Amino acid sequence: MQVERFEIEGLLLIKPRVFEDKRGYFFESFNKQEFLRHAALDLDFVQDNESMSDAGVLRGLHLQAPPYEQGKLVRVVQGKVQDVAVDIRKNSPTYGQYHSVILSGENKHQFYVPPGFAHGFAVLENKTLFCYKCTGYYNKESELSIKWNDEDIKIDWGIKNPVLSEKDAKNSVSLSSFKSPF
Repeated sequence: MQVERFEIEGLLLIKPRVFEDKRGYFFESFNKQEFLRHAALDLDFVQDNESMSDAGVLRGLHLQAPPYEQGKLVRVVQGKVQDVAVDIRKNSPTYGQYHSVILSGENKHQFYVPPGFAHGFAVLENKTLFCYKCTGYYNKESELSIKWNDEDIKIDWGIKNPVLSEKDAKNSVSLSSFKSPF
């Protein structure tokens, strides 16, 4: 396993060791001991989630407020996404900045997004299977959402006219009016 760190503290790109031969491939999608050894994080994942989407779908930017905050280890089993994490930690020197990675069934990379970040992804291929492990349970009452097209963040999602949920289209707030609980 290789771990790539970024300018925005806390975000990690996990590149698992993949064994391939004529039969196909094998890799450990999660090994707590290896994650602790290479990423220096001792996390307790309590929930796994999965979604299937076609190209053009955009989900995000989502988070849950404390005490129901979630860290997420996200990956794509099949297909391809542009995955984005926005720093919303109010005392962070990178507040309001984002980092984007490409996750695909082909590259098998995983992106760790800790609490204190809004998270979203744009689907780049049909029938994309997106999976993620969470450090906290889902709690509807603590859900928050920042506009996917916020003018202060200026994310280039790589898709035009995304397909959005009603929540993402109508119930998200701008970063300038967002009151961060982190």
